[in-house]
Amino acid sequence: MKLPPLNSLRAFSAVAETGSYTLAADRLNVTHAAVSQQVRALEKRLGIPLVTRVGRGIELTGQGALLARELDVGFGVIARGIDRVAEGTASRPVQVTMSPAFALEWLLPRIAEFQHENPEITLMLNPTSEVMELQPGGIDVAIRYRDRRRLDLDVEAVLISDMIVIGTPALVDGRDLSDPTSLVDLPWLQELGTNEAAEWFTYHGVVPERPLTVNHMPGNLIMNAVRRGDGLTYTARAFFREDLRSGRIVELFSEPLFGVYYIETPPEQRRPAVKTFLNWLMSKAETVTA
Repeated sequence: MKLPPLNSLRAFSAVAETGSYTLAADRLNVTHAAVSQQVRALEKRLGIPLVTRVGRGIELTGQGALLARELDVGFGVIARGIDRVAEGTASRPVQVTMSPAFALEWLLPRIAEFQHENPEITLMLNPTSEVMELQPGGIDVAIRYRDRRRLDLDVEAVLISDMIVIGTPALVDGRDLSDPTSLVDLPWLQELGTNEAAEWFTYHGVVPERPLTVNHMPGNLIMNAVRRGDGLTYTARAFFREDLRSGRIVELFSEPLFGVYYIETPPEQRRPAVKTFLNWLMSKAETVTA
């Protein structure tokens, strides 16, 4: 037999528990008439009376009392099942995705503090150049990158930084690099899945006469490669503050406060563990400029 609508079963169960249409309506946050209509619809569906009027009150019929007991058991089973699922969801690791460069140079140096303050929360970090979809039961927090030209309004920015072209002193030694065109002949390092070098030249109105020399690699490998002097890269100043300060890396060009790393989360309600991580993350938000 096909089950009656859940709303009608819940309305009847509330009437049976409270002994009153009015109290049942208050519990369900609906009108008295809505509860009465749902119970009548259930009686019509089953073909039996469930509630009778006695004076100014109501009583359950024999079959109504039997159904009320079974519904109490059934709704109890459902409630316990939901509680178990909620407990499992609450203990699920907080899954976070971000670019490899952001993970290595900004997030990982800070993450031990979060883990020390919140030992009960497990983080699952997924550094990748792919844009991971936000789906229920999957990624909880995504840290995305946009530059100022493509940025939507009202984002939760965790990092706003100058975007700079950098290289080692040995790589650029003796070259006049006062004009963007002067960088065409140098090797570039670029994160997999991006077209940063070509986009940078286009932004500065430069059309190379021949193909650029570009090595594509994961963002975390670019950091070591640029420090070795393997090529130039276009990156956030926040990732190379110490190198720039020490002179191990030199800045060639800069777009002030051009890059924004911001937070995206799925549309469903955030779990407490996710809220805790987001609050901590935003407490570390910063703006990095020259």
